[in-house]
Amino acid sequence: MKLSVAYLPSTRNSASPYRLLDELGVEVAWANQFLDSKRLLARSPRSLRAYAFDLLHFARWTADHWPQPLSDFTEDVLQGYVRHQVDHDPPPAAPTVNRRLGVLRALYRFHFARDIPGSERFPRAYVTRSPLGYGRRGHAVSYGLRLTEPHRIMMPLSADDVARFWNSFHHYRDLALVGLMLLDGLRSCEVLALQLADLRLVEAQILVHGKGNKQRLLPLPEDILVVLKQYLSSERPLTNSACLFVCLKGRSRGLPLTSAGLRSLFRHHRATSQIAQANPHRFRHTFGSDMVRDGISLPALQHLMGHAQIRTTLLYVQLAPQDIWREYRSAIEKRVRLEGSPQ
Repeated sequence: MKLSVAYLPSTRNSASPYRLLDELGVEVAWANQFLDSKRLLARSPRSLRAYAFDLLHFARWTADHWPQPLSDFTEDVLQGYVRHQVDHDPPPAAPTVNRRLGVLRALYRFHFARDIPGSERFPRAYVTRSPLGYGRRGHAVSYGLRLTEPHRIMMPLSADDVARFWNSFHHYRDLALVGLMLLDGLRSCEVLALQLADLRLVEAQILVHGKGNKQRLLPLPEDILVVLKQYLSSERPLTNSACLFVCLKGRSRGLPLTSAGLRSLFRHHRATSQIAQANPHRFRHTFGSDMVRDGISLPALQHLMGHAQIRTTLLYVQLAPQDIWREYRSAIEKRVRLEGSPQ
């Protein structure tokens, strides 16, 4: 069975624009009902698209390996689905597999108002504590198969790398895009979602629409304020689009810049600048690391980055090796001076 995801905008605000269709173009009811429920909960189009493609992956697997009704689904079947993914060459990353498992558990709860049978056979005990490391330790258990995710440290870009990448741009629009990620910590989706009405140039502020439709008002650094004004006055095409960032040339001139266009932009400038690690998320991480290095408080950084939980902010608080070596060298020098001082 050939299944696909189609983008079909509806006049109903409660209907997801992303739909699962079979080879005849008929909707896959069990999947689209779930997607509509998420739309009703005001999930973003980006999230709905991710849900749709996760369900598509599962639906294609069931068509070939488990052609049974969803009501017969168990944790054993889920384990077979995970085994199929792990045996694939190359296998998907553990966070990808776990995200798909989370969507399927939510799908089952939506249709049957209970957890997948057999979930209790995969208990995972963990310790709960304040994300800042204080408070009484507690114990909890969650159920269901889940892969162990490796802990990866994302290193921030160095000042030299940032300068080289920055100097590869020649359009004010692109400098403003990168600057908002580097100096205000915006996500790529937040940059693309900015509207002209979100700019408050007189107050040097910008209104950002983050995850979960949460808004935050951020200051605009002088450097970004300058390039934004130049972009608006001399570069931005005449267009009816309310989006702040639009395409500058080609057939899409004047249309909103898309995520594909942003990826293409970064791909080109990575090759031009020879900074292979330059990407929007790395810039956001560099912003967080720079703010911590300069002594900003965690609550302030949490607001700037738009995190609902300070635990997420702490993931960005990772010192680069050069910072660790510098502090280590300073501590050792103090120790040597103390030990060598006369009694």
